[in-house]
Parts: sequence; structure tokens; C-alpha cells
Amino acid sequence: MSKYHSSRVRRGFTLIELLLVMVILAVLAAIVVPKFTARSEQARQTAAKQDISSFETALDAFEVDNGHYPSSDEGLNALVTQPSDATNWHQYLKKVPNDPWNHPYVYRYPGQHNTSGYDVLSAGTDGQEGTADDVTNW
Repeated sequence: MSKYHSSRVRRGFTLIELLLVMVILAVLAAIVVPKFTARSEQARQTAAKQDISSFETALDAFEVDNGHYPSSDEGLNALVTQPSDATNWHQYLKKVPNDPWNHPYVYRYPGQHNTSGYDVLSAGTDGQEGTADDVTNW
């Protein structure tokens, strides 16, 4: 019997082996997670650019039909609901979405940056206008 006791088969992992595996997984996560995070932020910016491009198309069609762009007060909602001064109005959009960060898009006519046209912007991740993460049409 003593020879069976000395040659016991070891089962399971030691604490050091488990810690080593956890360290390896943490290092891999530290490398991979930021790459996915940056990619999702890039996707949000691309979605905001696409939304702004759609607004530009709809706003230009509104201007062709009505002879003017919607006022800042009417905003982008003038593309969904007919303003009182738009005599040849068509529904240009089904709805005005929020930006990918769930903030409303900003519309100004006349524009501060596009002085002969309009400004459309998303305030980006921080929700603050005039910062580096803004997505704009200028």
C-alpha cells in the first residue's frame, strides 16, 4: 500500500497555476479590449457622418421645394412635420434620430460656419459643442 500512496496522481491546479492563467488572460484583455472600444467609437462617428449626410440631402430637397431652408427654430423637425410657411412641402424624413451618443443633432440656419447655408452637427461623446469629438458638416 505504501507504494500507492507515494505515486498519487495529482488532480486539479495549484494556486500559482491558476494565478498565472489569470495574469495571462488579464494581459490579453488589456491588449484586445481597447482595440474593440476604439472600433466602436469609430463606428459611432461614421454613423453620425451618415446621418448628417442624410440631413443634408433632405434639407437641400426642402430648399428646392420651398425656396428656403428651415429656420433654426423649426430645426430638423421641419423635415418630418410641415412648417406653416412651407407651401410645397413633402415629408423628407420619417423621423429625426438622436446622434449615436443619444444627443439631439444641432441645426442652425443661417449657419455660423457655413454662413451662406446651414450648420448640422453632433456634439460627439462628451455632448459639448466646440470640442474635438464633434462631427460636423463643415
